[in-house]
Amino acid sequence: MIRMVKLVWKSKSELQATRQRGILENEDALHSFPGDVRLRGQTGVPAERRGSYPFIDFRLLNNTTHSGEIGTKKKVKRLLSFQRYFHASRLLRGIIPQAPLHLLDEDYLGQARHMLSKVGMWDFDIFLFDRLTNGNSLVTLLCHLFNTHGLIHHFKLDMVTLHRFLVMVQEDYHSQNPYHNAVHAADVTQAMHCYLKEPKLASFLTPLDIMLGLLAAAAHDVDHPGVNQPFLIKTNHHLANLYQNMSVLENHHWRSTIGMLRESRLLAHLPKEMTQDIEQQLGSLILATDINRQNEFLTRLKAHLQNKDLRLEDVHDRHFLLQIALKCADICNPCRIWEMSKQWSERVCEEFYRQGDLEQKFELEISPLCNQQKDSIPSIQIGFMTYIVEPLFQEWARFTGNSALSENMLSHLAHNKAQWKSLLPKQHRSSGGGCAGGSPDHTDHGTENEEQTVTEGIAP
Repeated sequence: MIRMVKLVWKSKSELQATRQRGILENEDALHSFPGDVRLRGQTGVPAERRGSYPFIDFRLLNNTTHSGEIGTKKKVKRLLSFQRYFHASRLLRGIIPQAPLHLLDEDYLGQARHMLSKVGMWDFDIFLFDRLTNGNSLVTLLCHLFNTHGLIHHFKLDMVTLHRFLVMVQEDYHSQNPYHNAVHAADVTQAMHCYLKEPKLASFLTPLDIMLGLLAAAAHDVDHPGVNQPFLIKTNHHLANLYQNMSVLENHHWRSTIGMLRESRLLAHLPKEMTQDIEQQLGSLILATDINRQNEFLTRLKAHLQNKDLRLEDVHDRHFLLQIALKCADICNPCRIWEMSKQWSERVCEEFYRQGDLEQKFELEISPLCNQQKDSIPSIQIGFMTYIVEPLFQEWARFTGNSALSENMLSHLAHNKAQWKSLLPKQHRSSGGGCAGGSPDHTDHGTENEEQTVTEGIAP
């Protein structure tokens, strides 16, 4: 019988010595943080961090008895949540990190600055920008955007504290994930910045709206384990139990974000009521990225546009549009230029395939779209574009009044879909292409099944 066993990790001697020196003496201060950030054991002693990776030891998914210590040096380095906790405890003691606050390497400073001057352009190359910033694209981009939008001045944010918070967010993404990593977060944030500039929306946005949109985009996938919700559920992962199998990862991303906001004390100077409102609105935005709620938001958006009853002077309608904008930003890769879109497609499919390999290795049912032998990248992408991306971006274009950006995105989307169709295996092309190689002459029932398969497969 398949089972999930909690990973017991033994601290290395240097960490034990560090504790004795008192560097982690303020760890009790972390207990007040929400959600799954910290837990207290039955005896009142702090439990270990509840990040994703310490509890996903794939070697323990089968019945084989393993001997020996699990906590290798490589595995210790993967405990990014513990690293964040260690970093946060230093912040609580007022210890300045050794890393300098210079955001850009001097050799690339000019090129990166030039790119930032064009950060509102849709052809912005986030991969090049990440290289120019030495892997610090998310931190550098957010610092620039907060300054550009006047948020630092408006909310009286301390620049050093802001930088520390953004470093915590960036480090809590798992760089070993092909897709759900900090570069993806930076890409979504850049797209969100573009959407916030849409004329139909921009004139109504308040500084709070802009800050919420950028923060939610930056942190919407933080601490993503590289596997989807169905995987967590069928392996009885603690996060699935904690959030009762409902928007498991999105709840975790939100709670982790709130934990970092409180640890860094970025908003500690603001009124309590305001910070509580910010935390709740961040949750509402991040939870909206659950792909399982796609039809819910799409139906609501269509109804608003049909009835012409969106009133952006109203805070609730603006928040709804921010949710839609974040959903668009999260899945905008097919709307980028082909060179970038193709790279993102290959990355997300590689992450799918890795999950499928794990499921096959441990005799689990392989999730939809995760079987590399059956699910080709072109077929996955065509299904994704057809059933998820096109319907949402067509309605977004209706809202923007077919703005220049919307037309540009839909043009890229059509071109990229044609490119993937040309790359389909011959047997799929001869039968009409589509997700899983289906015929274009689907019955309604077949179309619904394909859409469900795509939705289940790409569930975050």
